[in-house]
Amino acid sequence: MNPVATSDRIDAATRLECRICWYVYDPAEGDAVEQIPPGTAFADLPDHWRCPQCDAAREMFLPLAKD
Repeated sequence: MNPVATSDRIDAATRLECRICWYVYDPAEGDAVEQIPPGTAFADLPDHWRCPQCDAAREMFLPLAKD
């Protein structure tokens, strides 16, 4: 499943995991490296955003199951 192509099927609180390094983007935390504030949904990240740990493209992220 490609989260960018299916962004209409994930909600604003959905956490996504990098398939390369297993980094988890959590909207509740944002991304301090890119100065993305907490509360920013994955679908609202800037187009240039990449994994802060391994530099993978957004297309490499998959939604995590809800807890």
